[in-house]
Amino acid sequence: MLKHERGWPVHFTRITVNPAQMGGVPCIRGLRIPVATVIGMIADGMSATEVIADLPDLDEDDIREALRFAAEAVREQQLPLIIPA
Repeated sequence: MLKHERGWPVHFTRITVNPAQMGGVPCIRGLRIPVATVIGMIADGMSATEVIADLPDLDEDDIREALRFAAEAVREQQLPLIIPA
């Protein structure tokens, strides 16, 4: 379970993990739409409206929760960064 930076558990009502679906990767509401796919679309410059147009089973609350989930997941680990010279 993810925990907030202050140590309390973070609950996600729209993110599901099922080992029998999509290899157990976090998905949106039991759909076969991985959180990483949604985050990648946003990172590539798509708006929430454009993501929903491409993935009409989603709504804006799904996108916000995917972003919160990604933020908490990154907060849980240290990522190596290469600093440009």
